[in-house]
Amino acid sequence: FQGYEDMEAQFAWDDQTIRRTFIRKVYAILLVQLLVTVGIVALFSFCSPVRFYIQTHPGLYMASYFMFFTTYIALSCCGEPNRRQFPWNIVLLILFTLSMAFMMGFVSSFYNTKSVLLCLGITALVCLSVTLFSFQSKVDVTSCQGVLFSLCMVLLLCAITISIVVPFGYVPWLHATYAVLGAILFTLFLAFDTQMLLGNKRYAISPEEYIFATLSIYLDIVNLFSFLLQIVGGGR
Repeated sequence: FQGYEDMEAQFAWDDQTIRRTFIRKVYAILLVQLLVTVGIVALFSFCSPVRFYIQTHPGLYMASYFMFFTTYIALSCCGEPNRRQFPWNIVLLILFTLSMAFMMGFVSSFYNTKSVLLCLGITALVCLSVTLFSFQSKVDVTSCQGVLFSLCMVLLLCAITISIVVPFGYVPWLHATYAVLGAILFTLFLAFDTQMLLGNKRYAISPEEYIFATLSIYLDIVNLFSFLLQIVGGGR
């Protein structure tokens, strides 16, 4: 029995070491992604010639959206080989990050610079709070898939309603409701994906899926910033 207990303790220690290495790798890649995104958003928001150029060339946005959609499908929906095969997984992740950063920069260029800075600060505070909550809290967000799915359906119905109503007239309170629901939803998704990354709750993501983990958390943060920008941003 003593030998069995020692072996079990060794396996537990090895799992913890692998999980810590996995977490450090994910957050290192995520930090680079966020720095690139913030840099592009700042360039498109604060540099007037660049802002004017991209606003008058919407085709660039469509090209970046096509690249985003293609790389996202390749990384998340076409099986594990694309996410695990080096260096193609890194190349796809770089292209995905650049396309998403360009899209966010394009959208941010239509908002007041003070609003962009405020939303960046709020997003950073929310991410820090959610991360601390995920590390310390005993609440298992990973077992709340039903709640997240229900909120997704509510957000989808709200988006469909807006698309139907907008041609007849803009409804500010409806758009604000949509943005608030989106911000709440992606805050919950951030907690969900962070706990999946930490592996300290009912469900956990495999340490081999560091690309997918990075992709999920990055998308949560970017979408959170996007919805916050719709809430507090003064559109030009």
